[in-house]
Amino acid sequence: MTQTIQRRVRIIPATKPLASNGPRHSGKQRVAAYCRVSTDSEEQLNSYEAQKTYYTQKIEENPDWELAGIFADEGLSGTSLKKRAEFNRMIAACKRGRIDMILTKSASRFSRNTVDCLKIIRVLKARGIGVIFEKENINTLTETSEFLITLFSGFSQAESESLRTNVIWGMQQSMKEGKLVFHYDKTLGYRKGADGEPEIDPEEAEIVRMIYARYLEGRSLGDIQKELTAKEIPTAVGVQGWSRQVIQNILTNEKYIGDGLRQKTYTTDCISKKVKKNEGELPQYYVENNHPAIIPREIFLRVKEEMARRASKRKVMQKTGRTEQGKYSAKYALSELLVCGECGTPYKRCTWARNGKKRIVWRCISRLEFARQYCHDSPTIDEDRLHKAIVAALNQYGAVRDEVRADALELARLAQSRGVDGGDSLLELRQRLDALSAEQALLLDEILEDMDNAQLNVQLKAMAEEKQDLLERIEALEQDEAQQALQASRQREMEEWLETQPLCFTEYEDTATRKLIEKITVEDAETILVKIRDVDVVIEQKMC
Repeated sequence: MTQTIQRRVRIIPATKPLASNGPRHSGKQRVAAYCRVSTDSEEQLNSYEAQKTYYTQKIEENPDWELAGIFADEGLSGTSLKKRAEFNRMIAACKRGRIDMILTKSASRFSRNTVDCLKIIRVLKARGIGVIFEKENINTLTETSEFLITLFSGFSQAESESLRTNVIWGMQQSMKEGKLVFHYDKTLGYRKGADGEPEIDPEEAEIVRMIYARYLEGRSLGDIQKELTAKEIPTAVGVQGWSRQVIQNILTNEKYIGDGLRQKTYTTDCISKKVKKNEGELPQYYVENNHPAIIPREIFLRVKEEMARRASKRKVMQKTGRTEQGKYSAKYALSELLVCGECGTPYKRCTWARNGKKRIVWRCISRLEFARQYCHDSPTIDEDRLHKAIVAALNQYGAVRDEVRADALELARLAQSRGVDGGDSLLELRQRLDALSAEQALLLDEILEDMDNAQLNVQLKAMAEEKQDLLERIEALEQDEAQQALQASRQREMEEWLETQPLCFTEYEDTATRKLIEKITVEDAETILVKIRDVDVVIEQKMC
């Protein structure tokens, strides 16, 4: 027979009083107040001062309270805690046990971010610290407070998101109208004029022009940075601390040709405020001829072209077999120009040390890394002989350069005249495109009135095809015009530079080599072929 065991419950009495969400010490409660205004306008700042006065008086009039501080942030957003210094200082004081209660006007003043608001309230509540929201009549130490705070804080967050939507709409309308925001304190070369519009600062503009000129001379970003630093030239923000990125930004900033691009970046949301580069997620707005240009448009395009050329360089040979991005070198002009006539690989500058004597030579990189496996007969060229041969070739060109230049100008004139005679006038094509767009709009209205008319649909299709053809022809002509402008810019620059040079070169210079020579091919140990830049001239030169 199974014996039944009777269950018994024994109560162990409590030995300590239950902690309550009230003052953590005897005596008066230490009460702090938090104030915040959303903007830094004069009206709001007056409201801010009024709030400080109100809470100071309210706390001092209550016999059970003592003032633990007035914490106030001016002109800051309530969706983020990062830049609210006074708010963060107040929370730190709470964690150190210096505050028992917080007074604030409303949940929207405390935080418009629901997640942050609840997180902070829970942290304070765990320490027995209450927050009183006067407008909503909520004390966070009560049982139903969290539900109400969630509602009111959510409404505040939704209000911020709605406000952000309105601000974005206003900004987009401004962009569509071509209004450009100009940050003078961050843009070297410009200042605000008397009429409120951008005007050129002559001294700073010379610095910008120098940066563009140095880059087109073949200098690297590091070389330009060293020169600016050595000359103690200040940046746009007034410090003498140039970086390669700052120089890169100047070389790619369309403001220097009088244009402006809006919406390069965008803020993802009003809570995180994360700024992201616009890579096609939102439309961009390009404003042309908005203000005076410091840099001619063709020079800007040449810099862009040179950047693409440098970025596209690849390591020609590697023993590892990997293909990696190469690195542009501005140290020696011949590193960019000298190539092997047998395998097409660039040459490299090397130092030979034999019998205690050093000798500078240039060697094919393929021959250096793989011996005779790919390149069998590429010669090693002594640098002194090579320099003398290049000088001799430039002097040969100098003797006939006036005749060559005249021929090049005549060819350019003939090419331009052929384009005009062929009927491909860019102005006429654009006028025809505008007329066709107007006809297309009228035809669409007719189709909407008679949807079953097959003839109208055939006409619309023909118009669409003609419009596409016009767009392609306009794009091709615009590219041709841009290339002609670049070519003309290079020729003008070359002519201006040659006018300052002697008729006969006496010694080798990297600057002259970069300006005049496009490519040097090593045919054999005694012969090089020198291709002159921007003209159809190749000079065969024997080694001196």
